[in-house]
Amino acid sequence: MSEYVVTSVKNQIGFITLDRPKALNSLSLDMVRSITTALLKWRDNNDIRAVFIHSSSEKALCAGGDIRFFYDVGTSTPTGDSALLEDFFTEEYALNHLIHFYPKPYIALMNGVVMGGGMGIAQAGPDSCLRIVTERTKMAMPEVNIGLFPDVGGGYFLSRTPGQIGTYLGLTGEIIGAADALYAGLADVFIPTSEISGLMELLSNSDTSDLRKAIHDFARPYATQAEPAQSKLAVQRTEIDALFSGNSLINIAEALKKNNSVFAQSTLATMEKRSPLLMCVTLEQLRRSASMSVSDCLRMERNMVRHCFKHGEVLEGVRALVVDKDNQPKWSPAHLSEVSEDMVAGFFNEVWPAYAHPLRSLNG
Repeated sequence: MSEYVVTSVKNQIGFITLDRPKALNSLSLDMVRSITTALLKWRDNNDIRAVFIHSSSEKALCAGGDIRFFYDVGTSTPTGDSALLEDFFTEEYALNHLIHFYPKPYIALMNGVVMGGGMGIAQAGPDSCLRIVTERTKMAMPEVNIGLFPDVGGGYFLSRTPGQIGTYLGLTGEIIGAADALYAGLADVFIPTSEISGLMELLSNSDTSDLRKAIHDFARPYATQAEPAQSKLAVQRTEIDALFSGNSLINIAEALKKNNSVFAQSTLATMEKRSPLLMCVTLEQLRRSASMSVSDCLRMERNMVRHCFKHGEVLEGVRALVVDKDNQPKWSPAHLSEVSEDMVAGFFNEVWPAYAHPLRSLNG
C-alpha cells in the first residue's frame, strides 16, 4: 500500500485521502494500486454506503500521473524495470473503469488542481458520481502539452460535453474553473472552501439513504457563486462550436487564423505550442470516442499510449517540461503541414490480439 493514500471508514463512508502534497498528489503506480485495493474491498461490503475521495491539501486533488516517472521508466531498459510503465497505464485505466461503474455513490472533492489522471479518478459514471468543485478548482486535460492525448477515459467524457467544448479543451489543454466545469458537465455542484468543514460534518453525521441528494441540498445556497451560464465557456460557446466542429486540424487552424477575435488568436497561439501530431491524434480520438463505450474507449487509449511511447513524442514533451525545463520541445513532425493521415492512423493500430489485450475483461 502507498504511503501517499490514506483510507478510513466513518459513518459507513469509505474515505480516500491523497497525501502527496509536494507532488500535487501526482499518481504513482503504488497510489493507483492503493486506491484500487480500497475500492475493491468496499465495493461489495454492505457496511460501506458511499466513497469520498479528497486531498490532504487545498492545492490539489491530483495533478495527474507522475510524468517524471513516465520519463525515467520510459527511457530505461528492461533491467531498469521499464515494464512498470506498461503496468501503470494498464492498472490506471482499469481503475478508471472501476470508478466509472462503481455501484455506490462516489463523491469527489475536486478542490485545487484536478488535471489528467486526477480527472480520471474523479469522473465516475452518472449512476454514482457527485463531483464537487470550489473556487480553487483548476481543471484541465493538458496532455497535449507533453505530447500525449487526453487519456484516463478522456476521450469518453470530453466527447460528451456540450457542443465542441471537449474538442477545444482536448486540443488546447486549457485550464478551466468551477463555473466552466459545471457548464461543461464535468462537475455537479459548487461548494466554497469556507464550507468544506460543514460538508465533512455532514458526511460524518448524516444517516440519509441518499447522500448525493443531501450534498446537493447542502450546496444549493452557494450555487450563485459559480453560475454555469456566466462562465467563460458559456460566453465563448458559439465561437467554440463554430471553430472546432471540423474533423481536420488543418481546417480548424485555418479557421482560427482567419478569425480576428481575441479568443481565436489566443487559442491559435496556444495550439502552436502543442505537438502537431498529438493534436491530430487527439482530434481523431475524440471523434471516434463519441460513439464508443467507456470500455472500448479505455482499450483504444491503452493501444494509443503504447504507440505514444514507442514514437517518443511524450518523452520529448516531458523532457522539455519537467526534466531539462527548457520549455522548447522538439516535436516530430515540427509542423502541422507535415502530419500525414497515415501517421495519425498508426496510433489507432491494434497492439495486441483481442484475446491478449491487457484490458480485454472490461465490460460496459
